Formats: sequence, C-alpha cells, structure tokens
Amino acid sequence: MERAHEELALTQMRKSVEKLGSSTESFGDPTLMRFLIARAMDPEKAGKMFVQWRQWRAAFVPLGYIPDSEVPDELEARKICLQGLSKNGFPVMIVRGCNHFPAKDQLQFKKFLVHLLDKTLASSFKGGEIGNEKLIGILDLQHMSYKNIDARALITGAQFLQAYYPERLAKFYLLHMPLFFVAVWKLVSRFLEKATLEKIMIVSNEEERLQFIREVGEDVLPEEYGGNSNFVAMQDVVVNPLAVEG
Repeated sequence: MERAHEELALTQMRKSVEKLGSSTESFGDPTLMRFLIARAMDPEKAGKMFVQWRQWRAAFVPLGYIPDSEVPDELEARKICLQGLSKNGFPVMIVRGCNHFPAKDQLQFKKFLVHLLDKTLASSFKGGEIGNEKLIGILDLQHMSYKNIDARALITGAQFLQAYYPERLAKFYLLHMPLFFVAVWKLVSRFLEKATLEKIMIVSNEEERLQFIREVGEDVLPEEYGGNSNFVAMQDVVVNPLAVEG
C-alpha cells in the first residue's frame, strides 16, 4: 500500500514539475523522494522545492561543482575533515570549530558550503549517485574561543541543508560544547526545522559519547574521539567532482 502511495506521489510530483516549466527527466525516484519526504509527501510543494533547487543549482553551481580554486581562503583553514564511511555507510564529515573564523567573503563561504557538502556526498558514491545518499556531520567545539564563534555560518549552513540538500542529513553530532556556546546554539536552533533538530545530538556525557562512537564507528573516528583513525583533511581526499547533484 505504501509503495502504491509513493508511486502516486512521484507521478503527481513529476507532473507538478512539468507544470512549473521544468523537468525531472534525468532524475530517479530516490532523488525525487527526498523532496517529497521534506515536504510531507505533498507533490505540489515537493515539485516547487525541486524546481527552486534546480534553478539555484544552475545559477550558483554552473559547472556542476565548486572547484578548489573558488574557495581558497576557506580551504586554507583546513577545518573540514572527511573520514570515510560510517558503520551504516554514510560519509563522515568533521568540522573543527577552532580552525574556523567568520568569513570576510560571504559569497566564498556559501560556495564553500556547496563544495564541502557535494564532496562529502560524492565520497560515498560507488560508481555513480543513487540519489538518496546521506551524510553524518560532526561539529567539534573543543579549543574554541570567542573569535571562532559564528552563528551566521551555522544558520547559513542549516538553511542550505534544508533548502538545497533535503533529506541528505543522517545525523549531526555536537562535541565538547563549551558553556559560552549554549546561547549561540539556542539562537541557531530557532532556524532549524523540526526534522533537522531531531537528527541532532549534543554529546554531553559518557553514555552519549559511547552511543556516538557506536553509531559512527571506531574505524572512521579519530583517536581523540575514541576511534582508531586520524583526522583526514578534506582537500587530501580525491573524489569525482562532477558526481553530485545536491
């Protein structure tokens, strides 16, 4: 019954997209289902979201990917690590908050968000994209000081994920949250949809730390987090840059 409901919603969504003057021709059901799930299985709302995403992608990512050369300042900080695949096959991305400073160039920062999300997802493709791949994000707040605080960056990142990468987030963990960051997180949380908030876990005690290690897997987590791996800077990971479609 559920599959029949999905098929009907997919058919209606494809028609809705065509009515809006766009096409779903080169996109499979797994991609379209992400938009449907993000819009509570409403074909018209999902169709509108899909068309807006395609328009944004064509304008903001005309090459189909953001090359390293367009985000040099952000890459220089070496604040993003790509650790390989979790126990459940999700690519694991770590953001090292102590290496982040508020961007002077907001456009470059937005391009960097696309660069890191695309690259993280593409690192999990086996031959090609299926369309329903998800990622695990880890924000490590250890050794952060006031100069690293950037609520705007977190809000922009959340808005990009919600608008342009629907159903791409499997889980998001916050580690080592200092007391001064609690107010910042409360502010950021106001911009998060309920579905996003439900995927976020603030790791604050030993039981949660062990759950975090269990869920992600020791093989990909650095030793500092209780795993057996080292930090792997994103720019040291090679993926096919044209593989991802948001």
